[in-house]
Amino acid sequence: MIEPLPYLATGVFAGLASGLLGVGGGLIIVPVLYFIFSAQNLPAEHVMHMALATSLATIIITSLSSGYAHHKKQAVLWPVFLLLAPGICAGAWFGGIAASEIKTALLKPAFGFFELFVAMLLLLNHKSKQHYIRINKLKSAAGGFVIGMVSAIVGIGGGTLTVPFLHWHNIAIRNAVATSAACGLPIAVFGAASYVYAGWSVSNLPEQTLGYIHLPAFIFIIVTSFLFAPVGARLAHRLPESTLKKGFAVFLILIGLKMLFF
Repeated sequence: MIEPLPYLATGVFAGLASGLLGVGGGLIIVPVLYFIFSAQNLPAEHVMHMALATSLATIIITSLSSGYAHHKKQAVLWPVFLLLAPGICAGAWFGGIAASEIKTALLKPAFGFFELFVAMLLLLNHKSKQHYIRINKLKSAAGGFVIGMVSAIVGIGGGTLTVPFLHWHNIAIRNAVATSAACGLPIAVFGAASYVYAGWSVSNLPEQTLGYIHLPAFIFIIVTSFLFAPVGARLAHRLPESTLKKGFAVFLILIGLKMLFF
């Protein structure tokens, strides 16, 4: 019997965070699923891979919603998206395959360090500087590959990396955020697909999985995250942004430290 409550609660927090701060739910979904799967005594050597894969699968749905919302506002730069997409797809596939070969004992602290890195950016209120350097095919291919690879390895939609990359290359922050939201779809699709492929022949995975994707967790998370992201967006207009960022940064620090030391 699958207990849905932990997964539903995970989706609530991920949706609220996404709506409040515009950050991907992967920063919450991955560590929470790791702890849930561990508490359920699922195979210890696969819990991190399952958490990453399931997080990317949920991002397929959320990126469709957010990307379409930005598209309606005519903020997505589709020519830039098309420049980045081939590198992103290749990088996300490679990142998922590579992560599947890395043991949970190494993936877990790597994700913990990434959480601390994002928390530091939030606490310092870091904003990427805009340089008058135009993006070209070579830079977009290389940048897209790195963005896709890192995102698949840590189970996120890539906004933490894509937005500063685009803003650096002379793209206004509004368009960078919108185009980054659209880029989350190929990251999630190819990243999740690579985890399905890598986990397809693994024999000791639990039932109700598709490769490394835990299907019940995926279904319950997308339901509540989809419902609560608009709630977070409405709250964002009522609460001070600096307080929200600092509070979320502290939360990420606690999760990051727990991933590193417990």
